Amino acid sequence: MTNGKCSCPLTNGKCSRHFLVSLLILTILLPASGVLGQKVKNGSHISRSRVTLSEPERAEVEDAMLAICRDRESDDRGSAPIDDMQKRPSLPLQAPEVISGAERAQRLLPVARELVIAALRRLSATYGIDKSSNYDARLNRAIARIKSVRRIKPDIEARDNASVYLKSPHTITFGTIFLSGLRSDEGMVSVLSHELVHIGDGDSDTLRPLFRAVGERASNLTSLRIREQRAEELTCDLVGSLAVQSFITTSPTYDPLRRRLARSVEHNCVEEDDSDEEHLSPRNTLRALLTIDGALRRGIVFGR
Repeated sequence: MTNGKCSCPLTNGKCSRHFLVSLLILTILLPASGVLGQKVKNGSHISRSRVTLSEPERAEVEDAMLAICRDRESDDRGSAPIDDMQKRPSLPLQAPEVISGAERAQRLLPVARELVIAALRRLSATYGIDKSSNYDARLNRAIARIKSVRRIKPDIEARDNASVYLKSPHTITFGTIFLSGLRSDEGMVSVLSHELVHIGDGDSDTLRPLFRAVGERASNLTSLRIREQRAEELTCDLVGSLAVQSFITTSPTYDPLRRRLARSVEHNCVEEDDSDEEHLSPRNTLRALLTIDGALRRGIVFGR
């Protein structure tokens, strides 16, 4: 921890067939018709006036969790679960999988920066934060900090974590185990986005209004206690989810939609589901994220 800001999302305690795939993704991610109180772009979130999930939606959350963790087991580019990474020995900087992971992170960093900025603007409008006093100035400061991030730093001691240190605001530090455990572009975009939001928030709590709004909504919908740092961590994960959804629409592949979406969150498929004061447990993080991000949930349950 440096200057009160330390991020660790993986801890206990981002041709014609292509055209058709893109159309399918857009269809899945667009909002279902007739949902009351909807106030979103691309249907990922609903307005804060709605504070309950229907029983079918709750069932979708559980179905999505099962589908994510089941698909991870059969995907050769699936991310390793957090608890599995924690048991692994440290890897040297020269390990091929570490070098490959660092190269992937560096390649995707410029993409993630733009996706995060777009997601923050979208969430600010969705949650009505953009109408609050001085929020435009706050968001612009956050965006400037995000744009300044240029470097990925592999680190043996960081092991299975990714962190940002405010004394080095242009760098995201990745543990070597973490770099080897994130095997897909989708997983890497999700984690990069998570860390970029922390950097955007900085040491002045620039994005606190957004964190508070997301935390309140998630708390109401899940009955989990999601306040303060937990709200920040969940918002970082939410931005990561939105970034991956946008990444999928602009970077089509032959992989199924549900698989690509699952890769962004499947590191939460743990056996040892621990939590601490600053983080929900991995499985509760997954549950809360699927609860507040309807597009992610529907894409995994109904996508092909």
